[in-house]
Amino acid sequence: MAVVEESTGREAVIQRLRDVGLRVTGPRLEVLQVLAAGGHMDVESITAAARERLGTLTSQAVYEMLRHFQETGLAAKFDRPGLPAVFEIAGAPHQHALCVRCGRVENVEAEVPRPAGGTLAAWRMDGGAEVVFKGLCPDCRKAPQD
Repeated sequence: MAVVEESTGREAVIQRLRDVGLRVTGPRLEVLQVLAAGGHMDVESITAAARERLGTLTSQAVYEMLRHFQETGLAAKFDRPGLPAVFEIAGAPHQHALCVRCGRVENVEAEVPRPAGGTLAAWRMDGGAEVVFKGLCPDCRKAPQD
């Protein structure tokens, strides 16, 4: 059963690459599969995970792939202040929670508030909005403080 699921997942990733006009290559396929497995990963983590199956892969190559994935709408980037950015498969609009101690990022389903009382009346808003909830993740809450 796992082989069928892996094959189906692989075919879906191949189709996603084709749908956005990117050539299907082994490295692109592997990096996109790593992202599709879920979570928010930095470039070094993505590179290490993809390298396990490919054998060789540079961080620079992964940066280039992620740039193409962002440009075509396959991946999204989340910047963490003071830490490397993390990437995820692009999907439905959502917000993020950021652990201020370890940098863990989780997706949050939440409505974005509208600006109060016309403070941005002269603006044309068409770039969306992002809310970041900052706090301590469950692991950091349990850990003793240094």
